[in-house]
Parts: sequence; C-alpha cells; structure tokens
Amino acid sequence: MQGLLSGARIIDLSHMLAGPYGSLMMGDLGAEIIKIEPLPDGDPMRAMGPHFLAGESAYYLSINRNKQSVALDLRCARGRAVFYDLVKVSDVVYDNFRPGVLQKLQCDYATLKKINPRIIGCSISGFGQAGPYRDRPAFDLALQALAGAMSITGNVGAPARMGIPMGDLAGGMYAAFAVAAALYQRDKTGAGCCIDIGLMDCLVSLLTYVAQYYFHDGIVPGPMGTAHLSVVPYQAFQTKDGHLVVAAFAEKFWQGLCRALDLPHLTDDPRFTDNDARREHKKDLVPILTAAFLTRTTDEWLPRLEKEGVPSGPINTIDRVFCDPQVKARRMKIEVEHPTIGALPLLGNPVKVADVPEEFAPPPLLGQHTEQVLSQLLGYSAEKIAELRAEKVI
Repeated sequence: MQGLLSGARIIDLSHMLAGPYGSLMMGDLGAEIIKIEPLPDGDPMRAMGPHFLAGESAYYLSINRNKQSVALDLRCARGRAVFYDLVKVSDVVYDNFRPGVLQKLQCDYATLKKINPRIIGCSISGFGQAGPYRDRPAFDLALQALAGAMSITGNVGAPARMGIPMGDLAGGMYAAFAVAAALYQRDKTGAGCCIDIGLMDCLVSLLTYVAQYYFHDGIVPGPMGTAHLSVVPYQAFQTKDGHLVVAAFAEKFWQGLCRALDLPHLTDDPRFTDNDARREHKKDLVPILTAAFLTRTTDEWLPRLEKEGVPSGPINTIDRVFCDPQVKARRMKIEVEHPTIGALPLLGNPVKVADVPEEFAPPPLLGQHTEQVLSQLLGYSAEKIAELRAEKVI
C-alpha cells in the first residue's frame, strides 16, 4: 500500500520554517515534493546556525527530508519557463512568500491556472492576502504576541514565548491539511483552487476554549503557569527531586490521586467534593497537594499514580524524551543515510498508517536533483540542461 498522498506532485517554493514544515508533512505521507531553491545559496535556513553537519545546517535538516532540491532562478524568463514546465505536470504550487511576491515573479495563481487549469495554489504568509497587516513581515515571536498566545503562557508578570514555534508550525499544519482537502475536492470536481493561509489566523484558531470562555464571560485570561482554567488539580507539582504533572479531569482520577497521596480524607472534604468545588477552593487545595508531593521523589510517585490510574508523567528534558520507551516504540526518532553526513538522526512521522511502511529520504543537498528532475520529468536534453547551467538559470 502506498502513502496517503502518493501520486501528488507538489512544487514547493517555501523556505524558512512554516512552509517547509507543511511540505515535510506532505512528503512524509508520500507526496512528491520538488523544492525550488533560489540561486546561489538556496533556502536561507541552510545558513541557520549554530549547528552544522558536513556544512549542512541542523535547522534545515530538521524540516526538509523527503524532498528533491532543484536550484532555479525564477527572476529570469528562462528560469520561469522551466518553472512553468514543472507546473504543467504538477498538482500543487506551494509557497510562503509575502503577498505580492508571486505576482512580481509572474508565478501567481492567476498565471499558473492558465498553464494548468487543475493546479492548486497554496500560499502561506504571516497575515494572509488581505487585511491591514497584509504587507507586514512576520516571525513566530510576533505572531505569538499578536495572537494572544504569549498573554496566557508562563507565569504572572513575565510574558513567555512557547518553547516550540507554534505560530509557524500551526501554519504549516493547516496548509498541509488544506492541500490534502483541495486534492480531494479536485478529484470530485476536476477544478483546482487558491488557498490563502495566514499564520496569525492559524494561531488565533488554536485559542479554542480559551477564546470561547472569554466570549461567554468577558473575563480576559492571563498566564496560569501549568494550571488549567477549568480543571483542578491539573498542573505541575514539585517533588523531592524534580517535577511531575497530574491531571484529575474526572472524579475517578481525583479519588485515585487522593489514594496515591495517602490523603483519602480529601474526598470527603466539602470544599473538594467535585471539580466545581475544587476550582472554587483551589487556593486551599493546591498547598495541601504541594506539601504532599514534596515528601517523595518523582520516581517514587509515578508508580503510585499509575497504579491508581491517575493521568500523570514526569516533565522530561529533551534527552529523556528520546529514552522514553513509548517514543522508541512509536519510532519518533529515526535514522537516514545522508550523502555527505552519513547516518543522520531525525524526528519520526507521527502519522502511522496500517500496512504502509515508513520510508524517509534524507534532506537534499542544494540542487541535488536539478538535473534528474529536468531530464527525467521534463525530458530536457543534456545539451539544454548544460546551456541552462552555463547561463546560471539552474
């Protein structure tokens, strides 16, 4: 059985993080990703420090597997002619340029649709193709601030950025989802479409219940550390030697937590009889639980909590994540053979499909597949390819 997106060919003009993360997801699901990189240096993330392996940026390597690299100058007419030939035999053109750039390059959806009426265009930008912020540059930090994410992250009095760049990653995920949906629609209608993804929109959409609570009561939420607006207890606690988290979001978990902590009398305390009561008396409850957790180590608490079926876990550092037996069992760390680095560890694909073997190609070198794509896919002669190379079009 082939990957879920096998047969789809995506011309990937994206760079940096948001776009390449989305095309990584589509490539992992079997789509053919032809990454178009500008001359002479390619995707700017190839130069992102601080870590390099055999001259390749670790940042770039993390988000560009399962892609072919074609180095092509879209600023010149001959380069665009090559690109148009690729559009004729492809399903999707995918980019994360700022609004207006594709029009200047004569690679916008209106132009491409004339070349291939079935083409699907997907553009990711910081704020989308319309609105007062349309032309602003956008980076993850600004998106997290503007979308409200930073206002509810961290502890009171100190705004905090989420440790992973969710503004960028959310955009890539929504884009991959949208492209898959567009391919499905085209199979039914025969028509392509133009998809507009704004990173700020994506991050705002992830506010989910936090926004809905505000719509209901008008109270502006602030940072709560690891705690939850609705559930008590649902947070991190310090132990004798570290930290762990517990989530008692059902009464059976609350009762199990009390047994694990040797505090069975708390279930009879009228202040803590149900979640509503515990939320109302949170300031009374949390100090009691905090004192209890400090009496044992994390490794002493976890088996007790597991025995009682309480959702819980240690706060793993990154090194411990990849020693975790669940992470190992799910192959969330893989290894590929890179042409210059050799054995290269990478993150695995979280989408597991029965009877579909996982296959991973290493992140490409700059222009590694230019000649292969032009000759095998487009049928260009060796002489034409040599001419394009001499003119620095490729």
